Amino acid sequence: MSNFLDGLLNLSPVWIYVLVGLIVFAEDAIFVGFVIPGETAAVLAGVASYLGTTSLPLSIVVVVVAAILGDSVGYEVGKRIFGPRILSGKLLGKHRHKLATAEDFLQRRGGSAVFLGRFTAFFRAMMPALAGASGMRYRTFLVWNAAGGIIWGSLFVTLGHVAGRSYKAVEQTVGRGLAIGVAVVVVLALIAWRIYEGRKDKREEQDYDAPAPSDDVVETPEPS
Repeated sequence: MSNFLDGLLNLSPVWIYVLVGLIVFAEDAIFVGFVIPGETAAVLAGVASYLGTTSLPLSIVVVVVAAILGDSVGYEVGKRIFGPRILSGKLLGKHRHKLATAEDFLQRRGGSAVFLGRFTAFFRAMMPALAGASGMRYRTFLVWNAAGGIIWGSLFVTLGHVAGRSYKAVEQTVGRGLAIGVAVVVVLALIAWRIYEGRKDKREEQDYDAPAPSDDVVETPEPS
């Protein structure tokens, strides 16, 4: 794990831009935001910018453009390929509860749901396709999509830049090895949290699929 993190921080600027852009694009375009961590990629670009490997403004531009384009592709896929079938597909069957919640949120909030959904991993992955399937006008979708992408991308890359400052301080104080060790602990804690959230989601799905209790009342015959 230490070698992996060390390798990420020492990639060439071009590869960092390419990998970050592809990850952010893919999580929205092909519905894998709950698997591929877009925030992590954006934060990584920010850390690299603080270390001097990449440019902070260019990192923000790459993340924002990838986010907007990824959402636009997701919208078109939902509109032209999946349509209403997106909720009943076997591929996303275990996420029916979340899908139903996202669909209800979109129906109630319209374009603002596209904007707000940008800040939640699952909604960020599914909201563009749901917006396309719902028949929302692309012009309306694009306005809210662009607003969310600009704010989300700028925020997380900047957070990564600030986190890079902390990483650099630890490295200068106690050495690079221990700094990477701290990073490993943080990554493991995030993995443990994701596992916990996954189990929690599984329980919610089971509760969602469970049959509702019957309202039938069994009448007890009166004694003769």
